[in-house]
Amino acid sequence: MSKELIIGKNPVIEALNSEREVYSVSILDKLNKKTADEIYEAAEIKGVTVKRVSRDKLDNLTNGRHQGIVASVEGYEYAELEDLFRSAESKNELPFFIILDEIEDPHNLGAILRTADATGAHGVIIPKRRAVGLTQSVAKASTGAIEYVPVVQVTNIVQTIKLLKERGVWIVGTSKEGAEDYRTLDGETSVALVIGNEGKGISKLVLENCDWSVSLPMIGEIPSLNASVASSLLMYEIYRKRHPLGG
Repeated sequence: MSKELIIGKNPVIEALNSEREVYSVSILDKLNKKTADEIYEAAEIKGVTVKRVSRDKLDNLTNGRHQGIVASVEGYEYAELEDLFRSAESKNELPFFIILDEIEDPHNLGAILRTADATGAHGVIIPKRRAVGLTQSVAKASTGAIEYVPVVQVTNIVQTIKLLKERGVWIVGTSKEGAEDYRTLDGETSVALVIGNEGKGISKLVLENCDWSVSLPMIGEIPSLNASVASSLLMYEIYRKRHPLGG
């Protein structure tokens, strides 16, 4: 079984609270008492030993980027497409997926996972090539959401879209040209939102296989939004339609 190092208070505590195997936790010997107590409490419940170590030790483990807390955990495993459908079914909800077309920035993927968790998305689908996977940086940026949002890694996004369509899922892309306003999104249906690459957007072939596309109206001088910001707006529009009273 592969191992990963994760850093920071929130990612480590969420790992300790999850079903993921945690092999060890190391904290700075001068970590503030309140934070240290939170780590000790979560670790005790899971039966994991916490070691107090010097800053030099943590620096050597993480190249100096640790926030005083490091854990060695079971490597992140990818889900299967069927797991996403089971997640929706278990909650008696229509499928709500996020498809990422070659997102390369780990901070964007982490932020998208965080919003996916907040808005009730049942999972995220990413390609195996030309895209960031589940890494330490993604775990940190997700502030623990990586423990709760299933991520499926697929060989071919277009083929996956076709499979989703066969299962009754509508595919909605994002495009500046010829697209409907994002506020027209229908939350009362099975849907997968497609978010494109930070620079290139959605690839032509992927966009051609979408059922329709939506755009985010903009009146400023900058022509586009950050991928994680754009996806957050779209996810919350689905959330708003599915939970009109905020419930």
